[in-house]
Amino acid sequence: MLAIENLMVFYENGVAVNNVTLEVREAEIVGLLGSNGAGKSTLMYTISGIILDRKIKEGRRGGEKITVMGQIRYRDKDIGDLKPSLRVRDGIVLCPERRRVFPESTVLENLKIGATLRSRSEGKQTLEHVWELFPSLFELRNRRAGFLSGGEQQMLAIGRSLMAKPTLLLLDEPLLGLAPSLQLKVIEAIRNIRQSGITVFVADQYARPLLPIITVEGAGKELMNNPHVRSAYFGI
Repeated sequence: MLAIENLMVFYENGVAVNNVTLEVREAEIVGLLGSNGAGKSTLMYTISGIILDRKIKEGRRGGEKITVMGQIRYRDKDIGDLKPSLRVRDGIVLCPERRRVFPESTVLENLKIGATLRSRSEGKQTLEHVWELFPSLFELRNRRAGFLSGGEQQMLAIGRSLMAKPTLLLLDEPLLGLAPSLQLKVIEAIRNIRQSGITVFVADQYARPLLPIITVEGAGKELMNNPHVRSAYFGI
């Protein structure tokens, strides 16, 4: 489904993404694990196309120069120069780190914003799916997003991304700042999203909760027994 080859991203002379090659196959949950500052978000911005907008804006205001090298293919099509909105139409949807909900808008309004590029019938159908996936959001549908807890905002952010009807959902740090009990709820939601036919590519620094459900280079159990992974992420 998604194939990245020799991808490099530079901010001025600094390397943010260093020669990444990976593949995300259909109907998988694929994990990218790394510490804070490892370039996970930059990789997500590059796959979703947001890096192109940042590159243009930085150039207009004389900011840092952004350079992207390498190849990104989605369903056998080179999408390296494709606009972010067109990537969304093709099914690539990013749920960004730190939720970034619209605090003055209600839960329902936030969700409807996510369906902007879809038809009314598609939006209505997907909304029902979001209510099933996150029943607590239905109870909070008329509450302003700024008054939600961190866990509720994360559910809303994922739900808003689903409203765009992704075939490939990019989740950037979905467990960030969440209590263990809420992390488990989000992980269960990710599992249910994959079961509904959506491929998921998740980047996070919290390896232990994610390893049972993801594929990285090898199965999760294989990684759990890898001494380098155990040392880096579990301190053992």
